[in-house]
Amino acid sequence: MASKALFSLLLPLALFASAVLGESDVTCEKLDRATCAFAVSSSGHRCVLEKHLGGDNRAENYSCRSSGVEAAGRFSGWIETDECVKACGLSRETLGISSDSLLDQQFMRQLCSPECYRGCPNVVELYFNLAAGEGVFLPNSCGRNGGSSRREMAEIKSSGEVKAAPGPWVSFIALPPTSPEKLSAYNNGEALPPL
Repeated sequence: MASKALFSLLLPLALFASAVLGESDVTCEKLDRATCAFAVSSSGHRCVLEKHLGGDNRAENYSCRSSGVEAAGRFSGWIETDECVKACGLSRETLGISSDSLLDQQFMRQLCSPECYRGCPNVVELYFNLAAGEGVFLPNSCGRNGGSSRREMAEIKSSGEVKAAPGPWVSFIALPPTSPEKLSAYNNGEALPPL
């Protein structure tokens, strides 16, 4: 009798988990506003929520579409849970995909929290790749002060580089003003006068 009760409790849980973890057919364009952000289609592309202004009354309309950003194969057909959205400091109203939130120390603390970092692999994989695109290794950033390292944040500049370019240093010298005759002499192969 106890095994039947256990089975009746585990079956709905298993069905729910399979729906959330990728066993169902997920098409971004069929998702509503409440499930679009942070979802992954069955084809493996991340879904993005978009906002459109429509008509004369400028009503806001939302649509979900498939992006060109691919998720790891194990996340195909994934609709992110409300628990992970909350634990990671996310919002179901997030539009598009951007690394800008990586600049927010409060967001980074939540992303690096054990509840999010260890319990929400889809979110972590997304932000791991966004951070890598900005030249930052997310595990290192989370390891330093729980994701609130100012140095790491300074390195992320929304699609801009902060790091020094590789290669030899080049120094330039400024020459004092000179006459056109002296410049033409230099152009003819003669040496410039000493400084």
